[in-house]
Amino acid sequence: MNLKNKICLVTGGARGIGRAIVEAFAAAGAEAVYAGDLVFDGFEEVTRKYPAVRTLDLNVTDVESVSKAVEQVLAENGRIDVLVNNAGITRDGLVQKMSDDDWNAVVNVNLKGVFNMTRAVAPHMIEAGVGSVINMASVVALDGNIGQTNYAATKGGVVSMTKTWGKEFARKGAQVRVNALAPGFIRTPMTETVPEKVLNLMVSKTPLGRMGEPEDIANAATFLASDSASFITCQVLRVDGGLVF
Repeated sequence: MNLKNKICLVTGGARGIGRAIVEAFAAAGAEAVYAGDLVFDGFEEVTRKYPAVRTLDLNVTDVESVSKAVEQVLAENGRIDVLVNNAGITRDGLVQKMSDDDWNAVVNVNLKGVFNMTRAVAPHMIEAGVGSVINMASVVALDGNIGQTNYAATKGGVVSMTKTWGKEFARKGAQVRVNALAPGFIRTPMTETVPEKVLNLMVSKTPLGRMGEPEDIANAATFLASDSASFITCQVLRVDGGLVF
């Protein structure tokens, strides 16, 4: 898959799935890949290995931060060809025990953050007449999961926004595609906090018999970002090893 000449912006790009996507985009020949995040611990090895990778201070919940980051990428490159809305958090708990703070924190990052970024970037893609927005959803958005009311709700919202934007952005002829990825259980810093017995249970329900790796999601994102996916929009691609809840 070839991303030659593409300018890419990946939120939550400093670690886990986001970092894997940044590296995959750079390896696929992207002209520039911006990793937008708040903390970049240990990220120097990525920028050393891939000259196209650049760091970008970004808080997706802060409209001013989003505007500043997007303006910087546009000032340096004149366009944004690919936006990956990957930044996300979890604050799990049964609904009767979930605090307002935990609900609001997850909604602000996982749902409002995706809205903030897309609202800032999409008009430039539409004006250019081409672009690819890739939203990170989850199998939890499609199947639900005990103890993740807030997470499931936000990821379900991401799916709905994906389908809406895919129609909205192309309605005047612009080839701006919007798709979502729905990962299953992936080995990332986020899943390190999940009890081992829960992870083992998920693996037992996965026909391929393993957890996914960040690279599995990055490969799917690279395809959706590439011109090879030029007739794919409004879709949700499950990358979950066949997980059955």
